[in-house]
Amino acid sequence: MSLLVLLRHGQSIWNKENLFTGWVDVPLSQEGIMEAMIAGEKLKNMCFDEIYTSVLIRSIQTAMIALSKSECSKMPVIQHSKDGRMTEWAVIHNELKITPVFEFEELNERYYGDLQGKNKKETAEKYGEETVHKWRRSYDIKPPNGESLKDNYERTIPFFEKVIIEKLKNNKNILISAHGNSLRAIVKYIDNISDKDIPNFEIPTGIPILYDFKDGQFLNKKVLR
Repeated sequence: MSLLVLLRHGQSIWNKENLFTGWVDVPLSQEGIMEAMIAGEKLKNMCFDEIYTSVLIRSIQTAMIALSKSECSKMPVIQHSKDGRMTEWAVIHNELKITPVFEFEELNERYYGDLQGKNKKETAEKYGEETVHKWRRSYDIKPPNGESLKDNYERTIPFFEKVIIEKLKNNKNILISAHGNSLRAIVKYIDNISDKDIPNFEIPTGIPILYDFKDGQFLNKKVLR
């Protein structure tokens, strides 16, 4: 049996300011840092074989802060995939036990297009609450020049099937630190949530979601509130 843990990043500074964030690379707020630390306390007795994050700093911060609480003997080390000096020189020359941390764009938050950086309340006042609600919560309606949740699903799930599920089949314990919409896509896939119901499904910030995986099946979902 292997373990999959999903963790939505803590509050970002733009979440705090009620701004559409999407792919804008803003860090965690102080509250978000605390959420990551609390999540780490809940996960501290678990050892992971591999960690996956998006390429956005709030996702990476959440994973690394949470892992700072770990009582596992393995240490998290980010694996830089780009060519060049960072990859060539970040070589370990002894027998340290590490947990590799991989960053993938496929796990990024939904891209909010023209809404990125705009205040959510002011946007609703300008375009109408019903229109903005559809942009934000519908499954297949896109904000202007942005992604729908359906687009996010079609970006994230092929990666999840190809990479994450294969690791779980090889008895690897995996932590994914990502975003509300990329994780909603994954939970939709695992729990077989309908297109109709997924818009009303929320992923809480900083709350680990656990699945056991055995014989190709996800089992025993737990939410560590």
